[in-house]
Amino acid sequence: MSNVTVIGSQWGDEGKGKIVDWLSSRADVVVRFQGGHNAGHTLVIEGKVYKLHLLPSGIVRPGKISVIGNGVVVDPWALLQEIDNVREQGVEISPKTLKLAENATIILPCHSAVDGAFEAARGKGQIGTTKRGIGPAYEDKVARRGIRVCDLADKDILKEKLGRLVLHHNALLKGLGAEELDPDVIYSDLMNIAPSILEYADVVWKTLDEAQSAGKKILFEGAQGMMLDVDHGTYPFVTSSNICAAQAATGAGISPKMIGHVLGITKAYTTRVGAGPFPTEQQNEIGDKLGERGHEFGTTTGRKRRCGWFDAALVRQSIKTGGIDGIALTKLDVLDGFEEIKICTGYELNGKQIDHMPASQQAQAELKPVYESFQGWIESTEGARSWAELPAGAIKYVKRVEELIGAPVTLLSTSPERDDTILMHDPFSAV
Repeated sequence: MSNVTVIGSQWGDEGKGKIVDWLSSRADVVVRFQGGHNAGHTLVIEGKVYKLHLLPSGIVRPGKISVIGNGVVVDPWALLQEIDNVREQGVEISPKTLKLAENATIILPCHSAVDGAFEAARGKGQIGTTKRGIGPAYEDKVARRGIRVCDLADKDILKEKLGRLVLHHNALLKGLGAEELDPDVIYSDLMNIAPSILEYADVVWKTLDEAQSAGKKILFEGAQGMMLDVDHGTYPFVTSSNICAAQAATGAGISPKMIGHVLGITKAYTTRVGAGPFPTEQQNEIGDKLGERGHEFGTTTGRKRRCGWFDAALVRQSIKTGGIDGIALTKLDVLDGFEEIKICTGYELNGKQIDHMPASQQAQAELKPVYESFQGWIESTEGARSWAELPAGAIKYVKRVEELIGAPVTLLSTSPERDDTILMHDPFSAV
């Protein structure tokens, strides 16, 4: 049996929460390997809604081990609050069920302060950050001044490292005209929560190696989407981590051989939160209808999502750069009732047709989509659980998507409910 790695193939918000929850019933271990609490996954289980940001989606399933890998940047206060929130919904969480990488980098108040100050200073040139300190925390990690989970166990080292780190960030805050922070206050606040965080600390790479050796099935859960990847996305309107499947190895401390089948979660239309290029965006009644029917508001930010037609050229590029073997197509039911449906097959740039999203920021802003049109379907696809229940128009649409992106549809989701899923191929036995 194979492991499975799940990543988003668009700009995030593709419905990963539901698919990961659906897959977690077949897995033994569920691992988050990048991002931070800027991510948001919504699970609907037997009518109960769970909103997760740092916790892996497997946390709501009894008998599963949930792992937060070293590639995740962790706000310790947000993590403890999320644990409390989920516990209040009846979920049992303990050090036996939740493992936090001891070498994961911690997000501190100075990170969110700098994040917000820089975004405000950009004015009209804002990049759409959630202002939760994700980027500055990754910067500190790469600059080798970051605070890690294991540092909470050594008061002297923590105080020394914290002093240097806050000195750096206060210089930035002062330059931006923002209020500076007191390192002693941050140190005291960290000491208050250190025991609660350290009880979950674990040698994650070793835990995962032992699970693999024991024949356990591991599900690696990515956050956001490939077009927000810091290398392969629409830079600079991206997140601060790599989202491609290869990051599962680096961000969890495993061999690349353990990544297994890579499933790209893909919405049947396209959405984006915040600033940045969006060739198929529909700033009209169509976009409004997609947003209303799809309930397109961010799980983390609450911001209204920009909506548009499916971009096959963009997804095809994500499949190549992200290492995706097959896709889970979500929210097909949102397209029910449209008289005409369009798919972007490529772009026009300076009078020439191209088949990919260029790296240049200026070129991305000037792209014009090239569309292929389909007759819509009147019948409902909502809640369908077999291929035979889908109307002919919907089947034609799905088949054309497969042709244009160059990858099979492995799973098809027709509502937020976990069981409203059509399985074409089992990802855990695909390799």
